[in-house]
Amino acid sequence: MRTKVAKRTQTVSSFKQKWTDYNLLFKFRLNLLVVFSAAMAYLVALNGIIDWGVLIALSIGGFLVTGAANTLNQVLERDTDQLMKRTADRPLAAQRMGISEAIMIAGFSSMFGITLLAMINPWTAVLGTLSLILYSFLYTPMKRISPIAVFIGAIPGALPTMIGCVAAQGEVTALAIVLFGIQFMWQFPHFWAIAWVGHEDYTNAGFRLLPSKDGEKDSNTGLQSFLFSLMLIVVALMPYFMGVTGILSAIIVTILGLAYAGYSWNLYKKCTKDAALKLMFSSFIYLPIALIALVVDKI
Repeated sequence: MRTKVAKRTQTVSSFKQKWTDYNLLFKFRLNLLVVFSAAMAYLVALNGIIDWGVLIALSIGGFLVTGAANTLNQVLERDTDQLMKRTADRPLAAQRMGISEAIMIAGFSSMFGITLLAMINPWTAVLGTLSLILYSFLYTPMKRISPIAVFIGAIPGALPTMIGCVAAQGEVTALAIVLFGIQFMWQFPHFWAIAWVGHEDYTNAGFRLLPSKDGEKDSNTGLQSFLFSLMLIVVALMPYFMGVTGILSAIIVTILGLAYAGYSWNLYKKCTKDAALKLMFSSFIYLPIALIALVVDKI
């Protein structure tokens, strides 16, 4: 009897560990933000009644493609992940999962995800594939070479909003480019703040992510974050000037953008970890509220 209970307990424990590992592999919470961005962009761009089939295919397809990209990222970075505290417990870095299993997961996820996106229209599939390739095979290795990796990574990072818009409109429109631009500009202060906070970890792994000459923490990070946050204000107002949304969302994104710029300026002036943390948390607030404001105003 005790043996059966022990085996059952071991099975449950093993299942929980596997679930945790898949969660880490797909970066579940980050993945949900990607799906959220695509869905919000779809609703902003939509003219007419919501096609729930399209929205579901967009969400599941986007989740699977992003999960595949995150998995390939961890396959390629399994050695450097072992050198950082924040990533050392990932399943490949901790050697709880084999490379072949991870590659198989990435393969099936990308295949099913891109198929779902292709069922919406060809453009969503093309953009989804482009996002996967750029993130996994260009951004990932570039992180150890040059801070320009952040610029490269911002492209697949912003493509979900373009994909969502294209899913609604069937082609790459001016609105798709604007929504892409909002998430693109937002990413620079966001990611540089994260890179500042985790600078020691990233340095140990050989990653060069901050925009200073030597990749070190200095005022240039705050200054560039400030400039990008100012550009973000302008881009975020474009849906209003295009007549897509109204004055309410224009006011909200302006206030959010000014606050974002303020925290970026604070990092420029103080150059402290506390200032970087405040900028990082403000970035978590900016994007979902801005997108929700655009959707609500559109409706």
